[in-house]
Amino acid sequence: MHRLLKVFPIQTQIILSIAIIIVSGFLMTRITKRLKLPTVTGYILAGILIGPELFHFVPRAIVHNLSFISDVALSFIAFDVGRYLKREVLESAGLKVLLLTMFESLMSGLVVFTVLYFGFKLEFKFAMLLGAIATATAPASTMMTIKEYNAKGNFINTLLQVVAFDDVVCLMVFSAVISVIQNEAGILGLLKPIGLNIFVIILGYFMGLLLNFLIVPTRSQDNRLLLTIACLLLLTGLCQIANVSPLLCCMVFGAGFRNRRQSSDLFRQVNLFTPPIMALFFIVSGMNLSLTSLFSMKQIGIAYVVLRLIGKYAGSYLGGKLLGYPKNVVKYLGFALAPQAGVALGLGFMGERLLGGEIGTLFLNIILASSVLYEMIGPVMAKYAIIHGSEEINI
Repeated sequence: MHRLLKVFPIQTQIILSIAIIIVSGFLMTRITKRLKLPTVTGYILAGILIGPELFHFVPRAIVHNLSFISDVALSFIAFDVGRYLKREVLESAGLKVLLLTMFESLMSGLVVFTVLYFGFKLEFKFAMLLGAIATATAPASTMMTIKEYNAKGNFINTLLQVVAFDDVVCLMVFSAVISVIQNEAGILGLLKPIGLNIFVIILGYFMGLLLNFLIVPTRSQDNRLLLTIACLLLLTGLCQIANVSPLLCCMVFGAGFRNRRQSSDLFRQVNLFTPPIMALFFIVSGMNLSLTSLFSMKQIGIAYVVLRLIGKYAGSYLGGKLLGYPKNVVKYLGFALAPQAGVALGLGFMGERLLGGEIGTLFLNIILASSVLYEMIGPVMAKYAIIHGSEEINI
């Protein structure tokens, strides 16, 4: 198929390739839906099938040139995370939930880094980045299970609050790790990325205030969407120029706007626009998966998957105990935090670029492969936790 595409001009190749990518994702999700697997899993599997290492439907050059999709998709994800950072939500959640989130999130990162660096003797940068990404959780599977069983109660309230803050912690940890890794010129080398991150965070906040000013009541729905997307792409582009992650910037952009609005209608409207972008992101992620490297990583990949699950459970169990949470929260919360995709995949691409070469490819393959596995076992573990931990459930 890729040889057939190459007879056309490059613009035609790109258009046809995007069509092939989206159609393949749609067809594969018809299969995974019947198997009761998450949509994300279907997209990644579709990417593996049509990618350069199997049926090679899309030219390798096109796949490489679609790498910018990861930054764009991650910016939309971060913007959506920002809507959970409302002042009153933070105040009502209190320090207790924030501490619990820090426990389960940082424990998973610490366990992964410690064992892989000291036990497996991996390169410091490699182990640090894997530890940072291990802190992330994908809330989609968990929230879908909550809706499916109409689960309610203290356990569910705690779970939703932890899930909302979890990726916030991950984005902050990952940004800090990047600053440490890029510190190759002493204190001044460390201050530069920190200063740039602070600058884009401030820029993101004021961009949120500007968007709130621009979206007046008389503004049409179409123009609201246009302005929001323009701001997001502008911030993402400026972050690329500054060579910093757009995650915190776009998250603060969303938070700055949300704290000026009582409604989350704009976020829902943006989420209606993003499905094709997210489909492209996950499918291209699957297309970038190197099966050769995947089979060669073996012990490291398996260790990452297991260690992260151990860290998530141990952190939530220990944090729940120390903070005085009920037994059902202490016992089952860790299981509900197993899924990982979305933010983790976007960070995987950033880590690959930062590490470079074969080690960068290996790093990305570990994140891609583990995301597929987590999206298969994660919903099952979340279902177990919600059924056994919830005070009120409708089975």
